[in-house]
Amino acid sequence: MLLARSSPTLMSLLLSCLPAFLIVPSFSLAGEALMARHIGIVACSAEGAALCYRTICAEAPALMGEHAHPEITMHTHPLARYMAHIRTGDWPGVAELMLSSAAKLSACGAGFAICPDNTIHQAFGLVEPRSPIPWLHIARVVAAEATRRGHARLAILGTRYLMEGPVYPDALAPAGIQAIVPDPPDRERINDIIFRELVNAVFTEESRLYLNEVMARLKARGADAAVLGCTEIPLIVRPDDCPLPTLDSTRLLARAALAHSLGESWAASTREGRRRSPPPARG
Repeated sequence: MLLARSSPTLMSLLLSCLPAFLIVPSFSLAGEALMARHIGIVACSAEGAALCYRTICAEAPALMGEHAHPEITMHTHPLARYMAHIRTGDWPGVAELMLSSAAKLSACGAGFAICPDNTIHQAFGLVEPRSPIPWLHIARVVAAEATRRGHARLAILGTRYLMEGPVYPDALAPAGIQAIVPDPPDRERINDIIFRELVNAVFTEESRLYLNEVMARLKARGADAAVLGCTEIPLIVRPDDCPLPTLDSTRLLARAALAHSLGESWAASTREGRRRSPPPARG
């Protein structure tokens, strides 16, 4: 409390006398707390959710200080419960599961929610109006990054439900970006790789090379980048060995959540030059 109520000059003097490892990174030199909003993660499949969580925790210290990251709460219903609805096209049932998670996250103090699962965003329109907290939409985050990079035709890789559904066409259309999907046999094999291997943490070289072959075929059809639209695909694809530039939906969502969490406090500290530069974007 003494530090919080001290004048900016006294705050600077006190901080200058402390060893670096004792300085709490949530305080700026002007004595204002750099308040991060509590992030809620509505998880669906374990591997993609874990990658999203790890990305936030790993990249936050470059912005907030050593070992620092926003408060994060995750809730997930079993993937089996989601699949029971997805396989029958019951998107209202998917929405109820997402809303149940959002309610739990809100009760834990989360200020907003993210969902590191592209497929279940098909229920997003049923979730957003009823949610107790706001959400970031994974495909809109990807669309914003594609626009920033100047891409015009994106290859969409993900579950069969995603590749054949409206999530990415709807998110990309306002930016004038076209979505291209693999041919039906490739869609089926990619779907099998996801549900038989990736969600079970099985990552084979055969499957990695096959995904590269699919991207090469989509490049020949005019795609100028590939959306890794299953949140487990970044765990097997190597961007430096792909026929196309990649848009890693998992990590892009994590970085968007981190930026949204830090919000105005982070922007203000940036203007004052009181934080380190963020790491360059990858994927």
